Amino acid sequence: MLMAPANAAAVPPPKPTIKPAVTSPSQAELEARLEAAAKQAEEPSKGAKFSSGSSGKADAKVIGGTETSISSAPWMAQLFYEDGENSFFCGGAVIAPTKILTAAHCVKGADWKNKGVVVTGTETLATDANHGGTITGVWRQWNHPSYSDYTLDNDIAVLTLAYPVTAKPINITKSDDTTSYKPGTMATVYGWGRTSSTSDDISPTLKKATLPVNSDATCENWQLGGEYIRNHMVCAGQPASGQDDGTTTACNGDSGGPLVVGGKIVGVVSWGVENCVEEGAYSVYSKVSWYAGSVVPRVDDANITNDHRSDVLARRSASDGTLYYYASKGTSFAGRVAVDNYSATNVILQTDLNRDDYEDMIIRTKSGDVWWSHYVPSTEEWADTKIASGWGSRKQIIVPGDVTGDALPDLLSVDSAGVLWIYPGKGNGTFSPRVQVGSGWSQFNSVRGNGDFTGDGKTDMIARKSSTSEMFLYKGTGKAGTGAFAAKVKVRTWSGYNAFDAAGDVTGDGKADYLARTPGGTLYLYPGTGKATSEIFATRIKIGTGWQQYNIFG
Repeated sequence: MLMAPANAAAVPPPKPTIKPAVTSPSQAELEARLEAAAKQAEEPSKGAKFSSGSSGKADAKVIGGTETSISSAPWMAQLFYEDGENSFFCGGAVIAPTKILTAAHCVKGADWKNKGVVVTGTETLATDANHGGTITGVWRQWNHPSYSDYTLDNDIAVLTLAYPVTAKPINITKSDDTTSYKPGTMATVYGWGRTSSTSDDISPTLKKATLPVNSDATCENWQLGGEYIRNHMVCAGQPASGQDDGTTTACNGDSGGPLVVGGKIVGVVSWGVENCVEEGAYSVYSKVSWYAGSVVPRVDDANITNDHRSDVLARRSASDGTLYYYASKGTSFAGRVAVDNYSATNVILQTDLNRDDYEDMIIRTKSGDVWWSHYVPSTEEWADTKIASGWGSRKQIIVPGDVTGDALPDLLSVDSAGVLWIYPGKGNGTFSPRVQVGSGWSQFNSVRGNGDFTGDGKTDMIARKSSTSEMFLYKGTGKAGTGAFAAKVKVRTWSGYNAFDAAGDVTGDGKADYLARTPGGTLYLYPGTGKATSEIFATRIKIGTGWQQYNIFG
């Protein structure tokens, strides 16, 4: 509880009628799929399915290193794919309960929903029937839209699982991280890949190896020359010796696995030379800091219809009180669907506090109680948890996502004195003690946020000043307290609107969007550009009229 409960019995909000559309094959089918794929696991992908690069020598690939346990790397995942003709194995990392970070060359062109399986929670390769891991199906897949089979540029991807796993996630680094990439920084790579240049056998047990990060100049001067792309890639390790002895490197089967510094993923295994040990060679990784702005929106993309496009909630005026959701079609919305009567509420916001990829709602009732309404997959029902009491005087309640940089969604509020507070989320609907950001927030009659408006992988907010109708961007820094947001930046003056909604990524392009309504009831969509300037939004798109009937948006 954030505040002491009221004496009167708390009345929870209605149970939504929304049922998420996620489906998955039966466990028996997933096990059969894994068994078929595991038979081919000793023959890791060598570029037959995914092009091996411009020189013909680049080949997605721990030779050397030591065995380790899953307790030391609980987020490690095994990715098996089998479609009868093309079978392969890749590594990955759990970065949220339903999200696996991996390489694009493991994802593009493959049908992971129907032909793939993910294994978590074990150090034993799942070719062993007694591996003891959790087998999960894939619901949807994303690879960087600019990934090239030819150059292996932009080699990064995210798989969304059909159901959350219990494996402890690992966070990714963010766009402003330079420390992790300083030459000589020691990084750890994990995987089940080949253990020798002379055999295709992959490791039956998880291995790790510690490698020094190299400078861009070192990587560029390596004999592959132009195949290394500065900013997009990072290479690590000592130069290979030309044979297994004296070489420590990632190799085939490690593709998609993480390179870790300071408890965060800084690289994803991408490519290296054929057989991995050619004298002078290094292993190459996708540079995660460069891609944080692309990956985070694919991790924090829970929405009502489970299609990676954010939907809109709108409640009719209190005399009616019906809550509707409008499913996004990209730049328009499908016909509204009634949820239930929410006449006893005055705040309704979308979020995903437990990061299970099912959209939750934060609801404040007229009594001042705040509830977390969340879908429970195991029961296929909604549950209500009261998270605060006595919040009737709070001027703003905001759930923009992860403000503090720990990959767990947070709750913010502006109190009656105009002080902005952060309640750091724990990922389960509970919160750490609140942290003060600053005062003076009473000047704003709208404070909204849902995602990243600036393309840096960090959560931002947009506030509207009551007296001037100026709109200000508060760019997130990934920190708590007074440093949670950078200095405000004026991005618009909007005097022609009287209602706003930051629903998230409505268009599905990975950039946070914004909605604004005129007093006459016309609703406009402002697609996000990812720029932290006055060009933060592209040209508005008219959604339709008649939206004056709604007095709550979420």
